[in-house]
Amino acid sequence: MIPDISQESLSRWKALTDGAAKAVVLGHTHPDGDALGSCCALAVYLQEKWGKQVHVVFPDSPADNLRFIVPASCRLVCQDTDPEGVGACIGACDLVFLLDCNGFSRTEGLEPLLRGKDVPKILVDHHLNPERDNFDLVFSTPDISSASELLYWILTALDGGPGHLPSESATALLAGMTTDTNNFANSVYPSTFRMASELIAAGVDRDSLLQKLYNSYRENRVRIFGYMQLEGLRIVGEAAYMVLTRDIQRQFDIREGETEGLVNVPLSIAGVRLSLLLKEDDGHFRVSIRSKKGTSAQRLASGYFHGGGHENAAGGKLLVGADIASPAEASAYVESALKSFLS
Repeated sequence: MIPDISQESLSRWKALTDGAAKAVVLGHTHPDGDALGSCCALAVYLQEKWGKQVHVVFPDSPADNLRFIVPASCRLVCQDTDPEGVGACIGACDLVFLLDCNGFSRTEGLEPLLRGKDVPKILVDHHLNPERDNFDLVFSTPDISSASELLYWILTALDGGPGHLPSESATALLAGMTTDTNNFANSVYPSTFRMASELIAAGVDRDSLLQKLYNSYRENRVRIFGYMQLEGLRIVGEAAYMVLTRDIQRQFDIREGETEGLVNVPLSIAGVRLSLLLKEDDGHFRVSIRSKKGTSAQRLASGYFHGGGHENAAGGKLLVGADIASPAEASAYVESALKSFLS
């Protein structure tokens, strides 16, 4: 089943878009493949099909290994490298799209600008608990693989099928969905396979896409995966966790995006049904959680790590100074949380 997208919602989308000249398309901090794919696909679509001036805005620059998802025609502006440019884009826009996050809080430093901007706002997301009151139009479907898939069904409903999508939009959408499902390993629905089939039939080169996504990393990624499995893996009952400290990141010269997928590795162990990866950042640890069917990653994230997400894929933060006194206490906190959660 494809998601139920009402004609009323599509008509509202058309009306809001028709009335705008300059749009901003935004995603969450530390953009992953789904955020990049959905945002860039929409930007190209609005430029080519609707003749709009569009900027794609993120709080942080994308990881090197995901930059290929950004088409040459996309105007990408990031707050970490061009804060004045981001402010100018948001200040001049008359329409805001937010994708792959359930509210403005996921944009962190951009949140005050966005909340204070009095223009129509449209949300397209697949996470739980969308902030509906902050948007003029909301497309929210948690039971779907990705924001890229949800956007795909919206755009094809608007335009009559995948053959009408700009080629750069089609490629970005397939890239976004592929990364968010870990190449069809999780959060996959019948509609997900249908989307992929239609896009490949429309001409998207999936083989080239997979080569860029999974076979173009630096040697450092292979080495950090090996090191963390040999030296960093800890088992607590039916759960596993790894703590990637700043020192280890410096030792292996790890760049943003190079540990993507590491959290999934412990789930290959027969007795492990829950896996966590903690990655040290400024003043906190970023926490990625994955689980096997029947164990809720989402409940662990919301109950112990200020986060949320999907039933088997979630994330959050461990705050230094609030949850723990120092980074050295991260392992003890995780072990206590896991024993409580699994009891």
